[in-house]
Order: sequence, then C-alpha cells, then structure tokens
Amino acid sequence: MSLFDEIGQLVGGVGGQDPGPVGHIMSLVNNPETGGLQGLIQQFQSNGLGDVVSSWVGSGANQGISADQIEQVIGQDKINELAGKIGIQPDQVSSLLARHLPGVVDKMTPDGNAPAS
Repeated sequence: MSLFDEIGQLVGGVGGQDPGPVGHIMSLVNNPETGGLQGLIQQFQSNGLGDVVSSWVGSGANQGISADQIEQVIGQDKINELAGKIGIQPDQVSSLLARHLPGVVDKMTPDGNAPAS
C-alpha cells in the first residue's frame, strides 16, 4: 500500500467531520503557532536531528526516524493532545508520525527547500 493509499484510508472525515489521524498530523505540520513547516524543521534541528529532517527536505533518500525520536522533538504533551483528538494511544501517534512524517515533509518540499510560510 502506498503512502497516499494509507493517507486516504486514515483521513476519513469530510465536510466538517473529524479529519482523521493524518488530517490532525497535517494540522501539526501546518500549525502557525509553532511556525508551520519551518518551525517543525527547526524543532528537529534543535533536538540534534537536523541531518534527518534535512534528508526529508532534500532531494535524496529520506532517513527513517523512530517513535522515540518523534516524542523527543514533538513533546509528550503534543503527542497526548493528538492522541486525544484522534482517539488512539499516544504510542500509536508517535509510530504514525514516524511512519508518515518523512514522506509528508518530502512532498511539501518538492524543490528541496522548505516554503517560507
């Protein structure tokens, strides 16, 4: 199953309904309060994972990331908040992010650079 097939199955809601897990993940990536994608990239860099996030932004192969590393960068409070919104366990949120975030960031940066806004 491709990333887009999985996203399609997970997104779920339409027309004001719950956007599903990936919709909530996208809201995390696009959150203006935390600086959007640029802010997320800076969080990874600040936590010693700049090389990992740079591989997602760049044109080469995406490096993998563990659920523990996701928790280190995003923070347990945000993971718990997403888990509550999605209706799954926090460790499942971390695993979901570890599995999908590299591809999402990669697709959001097709020219190898993070958008300015």
